[in-house]
Amino acid sequence: MHNPDTSGRPGARRAFLASLTGTALEWYDFAVYSAAAALVFGDLFFPAEDPFTGTILAFSTYAVGYLSRPLGGFVFGRLGDVLGRKKILIATLVLIGVTTLLIGVLPTYETAGIAAPIALVLLRFGQGVGVGGEWGGAVLLSSEFGDPRRRGFYASAAQVGPPAGNLAANGVLALLGAVLSEDQFLSWGWRVAFLLSGLLVVFGLWIRVKLEETPVFKAMETAQTRPEAPIREVFTTQPRALVAAILSRIAPDVMYAMFTVFVLTYATQELHMSRSSALTAVLIGSGLQVFLMPLAGALSDRVNRRALYGCAVVAAGVWPFLFFPAVGGGSWPLLLIGVVVGLAIHAFMYGPQAAFIAEQFSPRLRYTGSSLAYTLAGIVGGAVAPVLFATLLGTYHSWVPLAVYIAFAAVLSCAGVYLGRNADHAEDEEFERLNAAGSR
Repeated sequence: MHNPDTSGRPGARRAFLASLTGTALEWYDFAVYSAAAALVFGDLFFPAEDPFTGTILAFSTYAVGYLSRPLGGFVFGRLGDVLGRKKILIATLVLIGVTTLLIGVLPTYETAGIAAPIALVLLRFGQGVGVGGEWGGAVLLSSEFGDPRRRGFYASAAQVGPPAGNLAANGVLALLGAVLSEDQFLSWGWRVAFLLSGLLVVFGLWIRVKLEETPVFKAMETAQTRPEAPIREVFTTQPRALVAAILSRIAPDVMYAMFTVFVLTYATQELHMSRSSALTAVLIGSGLQVFLMPLAGALSDRVNRRALYGCAVVAAGVWPFLFFPAVGGGSWPLLLIGVVVGLAIHAFMYGPQAAFIAEQFSPRLRYTGSSLAYTLAGIVGGAVAPVLFATLLGTYHSWVPLAVYIAFAAVLSCAGVYLGRNADHAEDEEFERLNAAGSR
């Protein structure tokens, strides 16, 4: 069967950059917000006699961003299959950017009273809705412009966003911490980190507005096969695909929560290391992920994607049982190696993940199916993992329950990979032919 050569299609590189920019913005906001919730939001928006209570309330707004994602997945995922990828991705980027900028100029409790924390919660909710609709579209934007036989590489653009965004956020926060006093940071410095996201929004919009609609959606319009009720169709005609996609995401989410978030708590509280040394290990591992994820995506185009994903999931289930005993003595070099290997394993799941999830669904339902899988899995994976890690460690005072939890997540993802299907390039090639015929 003829394979259309789309690797050099005009717009493929711009689509890759547009996808990466959007997800980097998402995770920049994610990292900046989590830091601000820990450092300043408790005092500025939730004043209480007990500072710890204020911090807990601040972190509750962080959780709102996760809980609102499925709404974005349902709303924007559906619209992406009905109205087009480009229009919806412009809308989600504007929503994420505007809500983040507004947080940067939000008056505090001292100025606005109870309206301040209410506005903060509403803006965080809006961020989550935008993020819920962003990922599925970002994956399709880059992969549908690229060669379907290189989907692993092209779709990895959306996956590079988390480490790139985390690095950018931590770099900005480190710079602000170096040049500002603590009083300056609490007064106005934290706002700078939020306002800077406006630069990424403008850059991202400049790229996305110039893009055409993806070839796959053009073909859907030509053949008049756009779905009228894509959410209902996904649940009724492709339930196995949805379950496979959701389960496949759980282990990567849990591993990422361990080796970028909770490892900081474990290293400082259990191993008595400094936070800066633990953070350095995470930043080095995240920096390597920027290169490993596209590599893993490209490798999954050359070998069986499900097999590569499955091997990485098995490694994720095994690694914690080696990691925790190795770092038990408080050695920073061993912590560095352990974190780097953990994030490398995560990269070999997360890099091919976007392509694996997208190709579970037929082209006409991909935006909806991918968005639902991403947002629903996020609730049972990334949203609860840090809390469960802290609860297990606080209850049992041992690393064993943590490792067992990660292994259980790996078992669930292995089931998802098993239930999933291999790529069907004939589907995409048929859409290519329809698009070519319609453009003549």
